[in-house]
Amino acid sequence: MRRPTIIGATHFHHSILKVRLLKHFDKPTDMRYDGIQDPQEHLMAFEAMMNLEGVGDEVRCRAFSVTLAGPAIHWFKALPQGSVTNFVDITRAFLAQFTIHIAKAKHPINLFGVTQRSGEPTRRYLDRFNDECLEIDGLTDSVASLCLTNGLLNEDFRKHLTTKLV
Repeated sequence: MRRPTIIGATHFHHSILKVRLLKHFDKPTDMRYDGIQDPQEHLMAFEAMMNLEGVGDEVRCRAFSVTLAGPAIHWFKALPQGSVTNFVDITRAFLAQFTIHIAKAKHPINLFGVTQRSGEPTRRYLDRFNDECLEIDGLTDSVASLCLTNGLLNEDFRKHLTTKLV
């Protein structure tokens, strides 16, 4: 059930509303969070932009809603009146609401699941494998090499990769 909109009601504490926006402030209208992506990535990008702008906590609070869309803006509009007193309030509530979308860290063992599909060109498999490698922290060359050769269907290429020159 939707809450009725009260004209003049706001989620922000009055101390946030009394701070004036700078004339040169560039609202972050080119970034959007719709409740599907990783919320931590959105916050990091937002914080980076606000740091470049050199704005304080109050402006960050007010600018954050401009970056929200879809379910995320509906969540924001449903925050209790006066509940946002600083940017930490928004950050905590935002992460709590969208925590299910936080990207899980991948472990090198996940690479064993990346295998060349029947009929898939070797080049496409290598590209897909490399994309997966980029998402894994602490991946060693030896583990990557082992997983790569394990997933190859192309026997000739596998032999080429695993043959040591003496």
